[in-house]
Amino acid sequence: MDVLGRNIVAELFGCPAELLNDVSLIETRMLEAAEAAHATVISSTFHHFSPFGVSGVVVIQESHLAIHTWPEYGYAALDIFTCGREVDPWVCYQHLLTALNAERGSAIEQGRGLRSQLATQLTPGALDDAEAPPQHLRPPPTPREPMRNVWFTERDPEIALSLRHSGDVLHRARSQHQKIEVYETYAYGRMLTLDGRVMTTEGDEYVFNEMMAHVPLLSHPDARHALVIGGGDGGVARELLRHEQLDRVELVEIDAQVIDTSRRYLGKLSSALDHPKLDLRVGDGVAYVRACAPATFDVVCIDVMDPLGPSHGPFDADFYRDVARILRPGGVLVTQSASPRFDIGVFQQIHACLRGLFGPDRTFPYLIATPTYPSGTWSLTYCALGPRDPRRDFDRARARRFTEAHDLQYYSDEVHTAAFALPGYVKRLLAGARRPSAPRSDMASSLDREPGSERKA
Repeated sequence: MDVLGRNIVAELFGCPAELLNDVSLIETRMLEAAEAAHATVISSTFHHFSPFGVSGVVVIQESHLAIHTWPEYGYAALDIFTCGREVDPWVCYQHLLTALNAERGSAIEQGRGLRSQLATQLTPGALDDAEAPPQHLRPPPTPREPMRNVWFTERDPEIALSLRHSGDVLHRARSQHQKIEVYETYAYGRMLTLDGRVMTTEGDEYVFNEMMAHVPLLSHPDARHALVIGGGDGGVARELLRHEQLDRVELVEIDAQVIDTSRRYLGKLSSALDHPKLDLRVGDGVAYVRACAPATFDVVCIDVMDPLGPSHGPFDADFYRDVARILRPGGVLVTQSASPRFDIGVFQQIHACLRGLFGPDRTFPYLIATPTYPSGTWSLTYCALGPRDPRRDFDRARARRFTEAHDLQYYSDEVHTAAFALPGYVKRLLAGARRPSAPRSDMASSLDREPGSERKA
């Protein structure tokens, strides 16, 4: 049959899930399949979808190879199209059947563009540029590497974030707690992901870390002892340790491999992990807080993936009550508190929980602009054991000097106060936040006790 092209539509069954969820490996296998058939690769574009799935296409001079994977089913769908007689699509199919470790495959071939049904529309040279120089005067084409277009995608039911990266995973490991990966992205430098979710990137990490550390430290008149729960990448600790008045910073991270990965691949973030004032511990932050003596810390920063509030997981009302217990009089808690645009329920729950523990006049949400977090708008919440308002009760001149001395990228005295200016939709969400069903603890009523007085959990 005389046709313009050959099209194989194929299915692969019983492939390993880990392999089908590895966007870089899928791209490599597809490129190898094209090369095995002696196709000329022009470009490749591949996307990973969180939590599962890869889609991609290799554009070849002779047409294309396309794939979509369902790792949860061990299944991949293929579309292989070639034009001319030089490239055999069955070579590509057989290569992928083996390279993707399929237990079995199914494929059919269809001819495309039956010549007997086609009429010539153009003659050779009809579209040539009349002004183009003769062929013998044109410079030879410059060989170039095929363009790679590989994307990491964090996808949730209603929103997705895609970042183009080099195509090579710098690091992949599975710890006792989670899958840890590091990518080299084009827009934001190196990126750390945990279980397929963006945790931090070199390009915008300073936003979160500066605002979690400097807002409480520059609102507290004389903080000496700080605690970070989570934050194993080292970014919050790095920012805290810029404050020379601190005598000690303790960091408790549950996953040692996060710390090791940051040391190896994220040197700027992890630069303070060996600081002499830092006490770095690997362990369960919830248990650590529960075991701490009362009135131990001036500042506590909660930098965990999912501080889900009063009815979810370990970071519940009891945990935050324990945090309040270990704060010294006048102490400050700052916790990340989700996105008011992306995760409204969690945002409201955390606010209701903290407001119930510390009191509405001592609970202050504030917003930061983080491009690589869902929706780009994220919230932190400041809570005080005492009548200290972070919008007013901070030394603006001191904050300005500190910002200039350390050449900060996001925090400034103006940003400090502006972050607490909440848009109307956020105020309405906070007003509608469900109050805890249980009676409020006596924590808020005991916040003004004199230093040294006992505080109940």
